[in-house]
Amino acid sequence: MANPSAELYGADVQLLESATALRERGWRVVVVTPSTGPLVPRLTAIGAEVELQPFPVLRRADFSVRGAASLVRTSGGALSEMRRLMERVAPDAVYVNTITLPWWLLAARWGRLPRLCHVHEAESRDPVWVRRALALQLGLADVTIVNSRATQAVTAAAAPYLRRRVRLVPNGVRGPATPPAARARRTPYRLLVVGRISPRKATHVALEATARLRSAGRDVRLEVCGTPAPGHEEYFEGLRARAEQPDLAGAVLFSGYQSPIWPALDRADVLLAPSLGESFGNAVVQGQLARRPVVASAVQGHVETIEPGVSGVLVPSEDPAAMGDAVARLMDLPGTAEQLALLGMRRAQELYGIARYGDEVAELVGEVAGRSHLDVVQARHELAERQAEQRA
Repeated sequence: MANPSAELYGADVQLLESATALRERGWRVVVVTPSTGPLVPRLTAIGAEVELQPFPVLRRADFSVRGAASLVRTSGGALSEMRRLMERVAPDAVYVNTITLPWWLLAARWGRLPRLCHVHEAESRDPVWVRRALALQLGLADVTIVNSRATQAVTAAAAPYLRRRVRLVPNGVRGPATPPAARARRTPYRLLVVGRISPRKATHVALEATARLRSAGRDVRLEVCGTPAPGHEEYFEGLRARAEQPDLAGAVLFSGYQSPIWPALDRADVLLAPSLGESFGNAVVQGQLARRPVVASAVQGHVETIEPGVSGVLVPSEDPAAMGDAVARLMDLPGTAEQLALLGMRRAQELYGIARYGDEVAELVGEVAGRSHLDVVQARHELAERQAEQRA
């Protein structure tokens, strides 16, 4: 399994859940990542092996003449290292997490190994040529897993020739260890944003919504859980400067990366999800599983995970006034807020459970590798018996 980072944000968390599902079903799992980070101990804790190996990862900056030239210079050596690792591990299948790692599919194709790519991106705002270029690599995969209908639609539009190879597996999101209780009414009213900090995640919208609420005399506070995405440190500093202005001074807490996220959700009254685009949006489902009402921008994945007025509230994208108004209504109607939270929790538990996700991912890996889960377990059992006999 190849992953572009060792962080624990959306696609990284799903890689961990996929690895967990495969380990629970008897597979040997080897995860390769270019750097160390919080994902590594989580993987080793479930019995996965981790290989640290530098390799290029596609970034938005690479879609330029200079960026493309740099990728060409670094890719040749990386491909050779990938091939050597595959020869040493001798995998039954190669599982590539996200479309930012096209070299892994190419190396696996050269090695004639079965291949899957798990797509978590639904960037419909990107230029058409970018979307088509990114989708080209999926022609090297035997199966492409997409995490939502939004991702499926974007992938099909960019590469209609791949329709028969695409499989929809909605994310599985792990809930809190103990059943969440209804939020007790108290002041100040606490808002929460969870996720990478970047312009695309639109954290600034949550800050402006908070400022509007406070200007209207509402006693609200905002907590931002997350760290800036690479290359967006200047955006983060801009947010910090905005939070120090008089209308927000003392009302915004940047608490950094939080894992587990449940204590932050427990102290929140409402989860805000202001992203400009989401293929799925794990944070929304985490908020629902924590029994907290969610106010989210009406974009792609949010439209799938929220039934408006039933399991959350959808507002226009990049509209602080609409987001602030939605929060004000929840403050004024606590019964409605609790109903949204309760129904959202039940819907998330039903649709985005870990067991369902694990079964579907493991089934596809087994299909691509050409053998069933029972075959894998039997092979591991026979190997263990042979090793025991040799030791004896």
